[in-house]
Amino acid sequence: MLTLNVNGQNYTVDASPDTPLLWVLRDIIGLTGTKYGCGIEICGACTVLIDGEPERSCDESVSEAVGRKITTIEGLSTGVSHPIQQAWLSQQVPQCGYCQSGMIMAVAGLLQSNPNPTDSDIDGAIKNICVCGTYQRVRAAIHVAAAAGGGGTIGSTGGGTTSGSTSGSTSGGTSSGTTVEKDN
Repeated sequence: MLTLNVNGQNYTVDASPDTPLLWVLRDIIGLTGTKYGCGIEICGACTVLIDGEPERSCDESVSEAVGRKITTIEGLSTGVSHPIQQAWLSQQVPQCGYCQSGMIMAVAGLLQSNPNPTDSDIDGAIKNICVCGTYQRVRAAIHVAAAAGGGGTIGSTGGGTTSGSTSGSTSGGTSSGTTVEKDN
């Protein structure tokens, strides 16, 4: 059994230590906002914050996340109230939307470390792939979110919604079990 701190809540999960964090978040804990894209840390759809830094959860083993603070898109805010999410809406960033949770989490990490990024800073930090090609709107939304103070309120609300035990199988295929307990 491993204990993870996800969105300010502790979860005890029964998973093989080498199971990718992505599958534990999605299939065991039930937080499905983080998406699977490539499985090799390229596309960024699986980006979460670990100790405030953007990390690709598809290739991060769950054992590497033990003792660290994990924030998923569900923990960014209640509803879509975070300044980054509001900027995403005002700038009409999403088209298909699949990459958006990972993109938003990468931006959250950027704005925490650099609250007023230049276009060059954005280009250097945000490497997530958007097959719809909304990069210009992403950049505009990052500037809007920065102006609204988007880096200072990460993980202040939200949290896991799963309690008790869950059964099923993981898509990753390496889990030794699927029990999850939310510690209050």
